[in-house]
Amino acid sequence: MSSVEISVEDHIAIVVLNRPEAMNAVDPEMRGLLHAAWDRLRQDDEIRVAIVTGAGDRAFCTGSDLKKTLPSGESAAQQLLGGGAGSGSLIANLNTDKPLIAAINGYALGGGMELALACDIRICTDDAQFALPEVKVGSMPGAGGSVRLPRYVGRSDAMLMLLTGARTDAAEALRMGLVSKVVARDRLLAEAREIALAIAANAPLSVRAVKRMVRQGEDMPLSHAIDVERSLFGLLYNSDDRIEGRKAFAEKRKPRFKGR
Repeated sequence: MSSVEISVEDHIAIVVLNRPEAMNAVDPEMRGLLHAAWDRLRQDDEIRVAIVTGAGDRAFCTGSDLKKTLPSGESAAQQLLGGGAGSGSLIANLNTDKPLIAAINGYALGGGMELALACDIRICTDDAQFALPEVKVGSMPGAGGSVRLPRYVGRSDAMLMLLTGARTDAAEALRMGLVSKVVARDRLLAEAREIALAIAANAPLSVRAVKRMVRQGEDMPLSHAIDVERSLFGLLYNSDDRIEGRKAFAEKRKPRFKGR
């Protein structure tokens, strides 16, 4: 059985990290499979939104498998600029305009939390635990954790997690805005799928434009971001889907979007 499983239905991809015996820790083989999964999400036009979750009852992902990812002996240049299939972080090529939902079932630690942070929407079980514990083992986050976390939650909350390496529970994650919803374990995938279905029902190009605008707009001055937003609005203005949306509204029916 593969350590990464991906299925597609109703324009929704479900990516399952499947090493429950190792709390879904990422070994080199799994890292390569995740990179392939991210490539498919980006390239497959049938996929409009993706859910990422972990197999089993204990963990979403606990980051790199430290038993199998000891220092490689590569130079700093090789680590930064190398291009092997198993190189880089588990989210090295996770760059897509398609929305990503993290359905966090249990522990999200280290690189696992960084994977969750790379997603657009995060929901979790009521027993979830979050941590970036790299400082406890002489390292630091290397896949965006120390960059994304302070942008998504309050600086003091972020620094508390980053500098202590301590775990944060689901209730505290909800309070600080790290997750959008906390649900019972037996409702997690159903809740994630409901969100995904609502997104997949919308015009695909509009959804992707909104995600791109939010991501890029974070780094722009407000006036520049508004100009770019207006440009994207203009690109969509005469699209087939926008015309279909207006017709469907007038005819009081559900629109049939095709991503054109």
